[in-house]
Amino acid sequence: MSRYAIFALALAAPLALAGCYEDVTPNQYEPGVYKGDKDPLLDKLESGDLREELDQRFETAATDR
Repeated sequence: MSRYAIFALALAAPLALAGCYEDVTPNQYEPGVYKGDKDPLLDKLESGDLREELDQRFETAATDR
């Protein structure tokens, strides 16, 4: 094997192994507490119009059986 091939492998090995790195920072869980981003759809559900429409669609689907 030539010197250039060995040199190329010596440079490529750390780069290839760097892709296997995994962050080991533990997640902090609290039961019943959602720590993600605020869901923009929740604001729409709180408005009366959308909630009324969804309730009507539910009633229509639930009573047709």
